[in-house]
Amino acid sequence: MLWFDPGGEHISWQLSPGYEFMNDKHNMSWDDIEDPGPPRDRKRGRGGQGGGPGGGDQGPQFVLPPIKIPQLTPSTILIGIIILLVVWIVPSVVYTVAQDEVGVVTRFGEYVRTTPPGLQFKLPSPIEHVQTPTVRKVRAATVGFRQRGNQEQDVPNESQMLTGDENIVDIDLVVQYHIIDAKNFLFNIRNQPQAVHDVAETTLRGIIGNRPIDDVLTTGKAEIQIQVKETMQELLNKYESGIEILNTQLKDVSPPQPVDFAFKDVQSAKEDKDRLINEAKGYRNSVIPEARGKAAQIIAAAEAYREEVINKAQGDAHRFLAQYKEYKKAPTVTKTRIYLETMEEIYPGMNKVITSGKNSGVLPILPLNSNLGEVLSSGSKN
Repeated sequence: MLWFDPGGEHISWQLSPGYEFMNDKHNMSWDDIEDPGPPRDRKRGRGGQGGGPGGGDQGPQFVLPPIKIPQLTPSTILIGIIILLVVWIVPSVVYTVAQDEVGVVTRFGEYVRTTPPGLQFKLPSPIEHVQTPTVRKVRAATVGFRQRGNQEQDVPNESQMLTGDENIVDIDLVVQYHIIDAKNFLFNIRNQPQAVHDVAETTLRGIIGNRPIDDVLTTGKAEIQIQVKETMQELLNKYESGIEILNTQLKDVSPPQPVDFAFKDVQSAKEDKDRLINEAKGYRNSVIPEARGKAAQIIAAAEAYREEVINKAQGDAHRFLAQYKEYKKAPTVTKTRIYLETMEEIYPGMNKVITSGKNSGVLPILPLNSNLGEVLSSGSKN
C-alpha cells in the first residue's frame, strides 16, 4: 500500500502485511533493519509471540529519497493548453495534395469542395476531413483471372461463359480505367474496384451470350472489345461513378480445356474450307475477266465489220446514184464508159482492141496501146 503526506514530509510504502518501507524527509540514509519484537516462529502452527497472522511483527523498513511534485501555476496551465491546441490543430488544418491527386473535403460527413494539388487548408478535425484519391493513376480490373505478382491465377467461375449457340468458351478480360470525378467516385459507389469488376463481367457475359462461338473465337474479337468498352461506360455513367474506361482487351479466348482438341480440329477444317473457297474465288477472278476480254474483243470486231459493211454499202449506193445522174445526162456515153470499165475489170491482163461494127479494114484493129511501137517495128522488118 502507498500513503502520501499532504505536506510532502513523509511517504510510506507497505509491500505486504508486516513489511513497510519508510522515507523521512529529514533522514536521507537507509535505516537499519529493525525487529522490535521477539523472534517469531517461521512455521505455521507453532506458538510464539507474533507468530500467527495479524501478529505484531512489522517487518524490515527502508528509507527512500523524497519525490517532489511540482506546483502548478495558472501560467503553466495556460502554456500547456496552448501546446496541446497547437499539436491538435496544426496537423488537422494544413494538408498537402500531390500532383496526381485531388483533395475531397467533407464537413461533418457532407461534401463541401474539391481542392487542386498543392498546400491546402481546412477546418480542424472533427469538423472537416479530407480524402486524396489518385486521379491520374491508370487502374486495372480483371475478369477470369487474378494477377498474383508475376503469376496469373485462373478463376473458372468467371472465365467460362455461354455463347449464343449454347457453347462454352473460356475468356479473360482486362479493363483499364481512371478517375474523372473524385466526388462521384468516393460517394456514389462503394468498393469501386469490385464495382468495376462486376460491371465488366456482367457486360461481357451479355455480349458473349448474343454471339456464336465461331465469331467469338475468330473474327469478332475486335468488335467485342469495342462493344464491351462502350456498354461499360454507359452503365458507369448511369451510376454516376466518376470513372472513365480507357481500354478493354480480350487477353485470352479459347474453348474449355477438355474439348480444346475437338475445337482445334473443327477450326482446322474451317480454315481448309476457307482456303479452298479463296482458291476457287481466285481462279474465278482470273478466268472471268479473260473471258470478258475475249467477248469484248469479238463484239468490237463484229461492230467494226458491221460499220465497214454499212459504210461500203452506203458508198456503193451513193456512187450508183451519182452514176445514175450522169447516165441521165448522157446515156450512150455512160453506157460505153461503164462497159469499158467492166471489161477492164474482167480482163485485166489482156491486150484489148476496140472496133466498131460499122467500119471495116485494117486500121481499126491496129493495137493503139503501149506496144504499138514494137508492132510497127516488127512489120517494117518484114
